Amino acid sequence: MMDHAHDLGAVREATDRLLSEADKWDNATLAEPSRLPGWSRGHVLAHLSRNADALGNVLRGLPMYASSETRDADIAAGARRPLAEQLADFEESAGRLQAVAAEQADWSRTVSLRNGVTDSAPRVPFRRLIELEIHHVDLDVGYELEDLPEGFTEREIVFLTDRFGGHPGVPATTLTDEAGRIWTTGGGSDSPAVSVRGTAADLLGWLAGRRDGSTLTVTGGALPVLPPL
Repeated sequence: MMDHAHDLGAVREATDRLLSEADKWDNATLAEPSRLPGWSRGHVLAHLSRNADALGNVLRGLPMYASSETRDADIAAGARRPLAEQLADFEESAGRLQAVAAEQADWSRTVSLRNGVTDSAPRVPFRRLIELEIHHVDLDVGYELEDLPEGFTEREIVFLTDRFGGHPGVPATTLTDEAGRIWTTGGGSDSPAVSVRGTAADLLGWLAGRRDGSTLTVTGGALPVLPPL
């Protein structure tokens, strides 16, 4: 069961960790490319700010974004701002999300996200944590998948293997990390079952589309091609 109060604490810690890193930058650093194709570090920070407001909308029962076009335009416009404006927006939007989450609410309810996706309200803080931790890695400032909190890595692997479970294009796949932890995913394809072994960081990188899987050991067939997130 999701503990939204615990996750909100983890969100605050991840927010502070990213702010501490970004405080070392200047405007030139902000404008440099991130690891996401076509996005600067400014794009990543602008996205995180708008995502905080979007998840606040979700918790209030409002549309997550006015439209996909508006979302993209807001990120593009926000990416060009000076560092001081970006950091102020990031911190203030994070505070607004925490304030919404602190309001009296029915945490057993179902909420609506984008593109018809629904989820339980207690999972929203973890979704925010995913955004913060994975995009911190995307910023390409020395924070790597290996630096993620161990508990987060394990939960995110569960989150993603659940997401791909039963997908028609993914064969039944067993994942095993260096500690012997096992997860399963796929199973919607007629292809033979596949076993994938590697470090938890490399498994997460492959599942999240951040690594190509070349360091993983695969038996029973080729490394499955995962659908985009």
